[in-house]
Amino acid sequence: MVHKYNMNGYHIVIDSNSGSIHVVDEVVYDILDFYKNEDLSIIREKLSYKHDESKIEACYLEIQELEKQDLLFSEDVYKDLAKDIHHRSPVVKALCLHVAHDCNLKCSYCFAEEGEYKGHRSLMSVEVGRQSIDFILKNSGNRRNLEVDFFGGEPLMNFEVVKAIVEYGREKEKEYNKNIRFTLTTNGLLLDEDKLEYINKTMDNVVLSIDGRKEINDKMRKCYNGKSSYDIIVPKFQRLVESRKGANYYVRGTFTRENLDFSEDVNHLADLGFKQISIEPVVAEPKHSYALREEDIKQICDEYEKLAVDMLRYNKEGRDFNFFHFMIDLSGGPCAAKRLVGCGAGTEYLAVTPEGELYPCHQFVGMDEFNMGTVVSGVTNTEKYKEFEQSNIYAKDDCAVCWGRFYCSGGCAANAYSNNGDILSTYKLGCDLQLKRTECAIMMEVSKAYN
Repeated sequence: MVHKYNMNGYHIVIDSNSGSIHVVDEVVYDILDFYKNEDLSIIREKLSYKHDESKIEACYLEIQELEKQDLLFSEDVYKDLAKDIHHRSPVVKALCLHVAHDCNLKCSYCFAEEGEYKGHRSLMSVEVGRQSIDFILKNSGNRRNLEVDFFGGEPLMNFEVVKAIVEYGREKEKEYNKNIRFTLTTNGLLLDEDKLEYINKTMDNVVLSIDGRKEINDKMRKCYNGKSSYDIIVPKFQRLVESRKGANYYVRGTFTRENLDFSEDVNHLADLGFKQISIEPVVAEPKHSYALREEDIKQICDEYEKLAVDMLRYNKEGRDFNFFHFMIDLSGGPCAAKRLVGCGAGTEYLAVTPEGELYPCHQFVGMDEFNMGTVVSGVTNTEKYKEFEQSNIYAKDDCAVCWGRFYCSGGCAANAYSNNGDILSTYKLGCDLQLKRTECAIMMEVSKAYN
């Protein structure tokens, strides 16, 4: 499967199955429209108005040679591997601990209903936290490196329990010869010097929630007392990043229909000194005014392209930063299984509620049909487990014919379910944006290689 596009002056051709990226001239680019369906004489006839016939022939032969080398129109070597996915016996490698189903912000777009998750406000106990650690240690098989994410609501509202869980994890990991990587996501309102010091000492990564420009952030991420959350958190986040020497963190925001010019928010965060940035598209029901719509796709895609060009300019000026969705590894990338099944929600990755209930991921929490069991009983909803275990790009009709399937691994199961009621479907708007982000990321790598 071959995909080609123009961006920022480059003619880029992607061979999806081999992962080969080609930067070609206009003649090769045009020939590819006809190469698989027409012979050379017909292609000469069709393109002679535009290109020299001898050049057309030379480029045609180049394409033939690349095809022989399996660098263009290569066969899909992963398809047979997908048959073995159902028998791979995945182990649990990551837990998302909902230490607080409560929050001190009232974010307009919050899928967690301000921390309540279709239930009631509650905090995780130390006992449930310890049981969660025991669960992942006992269910991780031979995998040594594990991840435990502290999530909410707002986890700093239950910080003493966070500390107790970390201490218990450090004690127990030695018994099992494991290494637990702890991370924490926070809105920053409760950050102080004591918490900052502890976070820097124990957390391998920190995610800092902010949506960008002050007017955008404060419109969507509101304090209960009506005060600006931006004014409170920006200096705290800058202090935390400085204290971590600019490493092992992300500032993470959400863009909505209220800021389709979100590249300005990314650039604003970069101008504040943040180097690791993620701004995600909101996923919301169409009834909400801030929800993204199909008619917004072109504008959003144009904005991604603008951001990519902006970032290349920033890089030349010595003010480079990373944008999470533009980070791509063209030399290696994820293992074959990861390419086919994605994040592992429902099998390798599970979310834990304050009461110790297990769900496929944080976005499914509160949906009764996705309750997988508890950290004490283990996974008891075997039917739902098998459904997630069988989820892969070849089980999804749209993915099977998509050039970008190995870059996104089938997309987000939660987004597919929320839009179509089926985890084996795809979220079209999300797919369109993911494909554009992939094009932008590849263009940026091409530009760096040529400059």
